[in-house]
Amino acid sequence: MLLSSLCFALVNLFVKFLTNPVYTGGYFQEFPPYELVLFRSVVSLSISLYIIKLKGIPVFGNNKKWLLIRGIFGATALTMFFYTLQNLPLAVATTVQYMSPIFTVLFAIPLQGEKVRPIQWLFFALALSGIVIIGYGKQSGVNSAIDFDPIWLILGLISAVFSGVAYNAIMKCRTTDAPITIVMYFPLVATPVMTVICIINGFIIPQGFEWVVILIIGIFTQFAQILMTKALHAERASKVTPIKYIGAIYAVGIGLFIFDENLSLIIFLGISLILLGVILNSLLKKDVIKNTVTN
Repeated sequence: MLLSSLCFALVNLFVKFLTNPVYTGGYFQEFPPYELVLFRSVVSLSISLYIIKLKGIPVFGNNKKWLLIRGIFGATALTMFFYTLQNLPLAVATTVQYMSPIFTVLFAIPLQGEKVRPIQWLFFALALSGIVIIGYGKQSGVNSAIDFDPIWLILGLISAVFSGVAYNAIMKCRTTDAPITIVMYFPLVATPVMTVICIINGFIIPQGFEWVVILIIGIFTQFAQILMTKALHAERASKVTPIKYIGAIYAVGIGLFIFDENLSLIIFLGISLILLGVILNSLLKKDVIKNTVTN
């Protein structure tokens, strides 16, 4: 899980490089987030189809309804998340995305018959208060060291909501389809959709080292998904899931030392409340979700 979190942190780093070339002095072109989703999807789809063919697994799976829902909501959530990476401090964008387990539980109440303890509502409120504090601090000018539009916080929250639906779709498929099939449906949906969007808006051709960075994004995403899935297969989810939130520490460090993002105390307070609420909820849960995979 530590390695998975590190892989995701590296992916987010390179996404920010390619969507915000100002950080590299214009060394890279500025790629729109949907184009990076396309590049990532093509790499992931190629790897997934190869593994599926190697194992002799049915390509389109069994539970097609929920596999499609997983693909649609996962692709939408990732596109929104890439936009937040482009427009928010790295640590803020990453931490807001960590709200997805909260929405996973909320959607699981009607979809999975999930039982929620009264104290979990307190944890949910604690995490949401972190979003409010970050947004309020920016609006009031307290966070003047970092300039961003709070609207991206809302988009990040919507991304987490869509991820919550995608995770519930994954749970619906955990007894009907192999993990690699569930992983594959995200790029299967995203590739044609993002291709059309790129054609409509114009396609930026990568140059030189940009191809290497794009391959890193795709390959490291696949590594991160496989490592997380193996961790959740090998140990109880309640034990290993909290470890993934060390990604917030990676994000703070990368943001500070690479992107010079000097976050104010009120932003750190908001980030801390989000992580506290999510981690406490994760530690409290006793359900074992073995086949959970990420976007």
